[in-house]
Amino acid sequence: MIYQEKKWINIMEIDATFWVAVSFIIFFGVLIYLKIPQKINDVLSKLISDIKNEIDESEKLRSEAKVLLDNAQKKLDTAQAVSNDILEQAKKDSDHLVIEMNDKFYKSSEIKKNLAENKITQIKEVALKEIKNVSIKIAVDSVKKIISTSVNKSKLDNLFDRNLEETKVALKKINS
Repeated sequence: MIYQEKKWINIMEIDATFWVAVSFIIFFGVLIYLKIPQKINDVLSKLISDIKNEIDESEKLRSEAKVLLDNAQKKLDTAQAVSNDILEQAKKDSDHLVIEMNDKFYKSSEIKKNLAENKITQIKEVALKEIKNVSIKIAVDSVKKIISTSVNKSKLDNLFDRNLEETKVALKKINS
């Protein structure tokens, strides 16, 4: 038994690296027996496929977002162009309206000016007619007075001629 004990002790004295190698082989044997590498591979494959799906979905969402952004940018550009067109049209309309209002004001002013000039001319003509009528009336009255107070025909003729000349001169002054 002593020999056996020595043998057993010799087995025990085997190097520690041997036992590490044996435990390593046993450990991997158990892992393979329990199909742990396949399970790890399945889990990793599932994670990889999930990540790929998420990447694909994010790419899809990114492309959809880009399309939406492009559409929004086009709509914004269109709206900007429409607003610029509206502003330009409003400016043209306001310029046209200002020109039209100036023309109407000028025409209205011309019409009022012409009416005022016509009225002044009419008033002037009426005043001249009244002056002529009054001067004729005065001349006729003075002639009647002279005739009624006059004794002599020669004096009467001289006075008539003189009054007639004065009336002609007065009428010429009024007409010019």
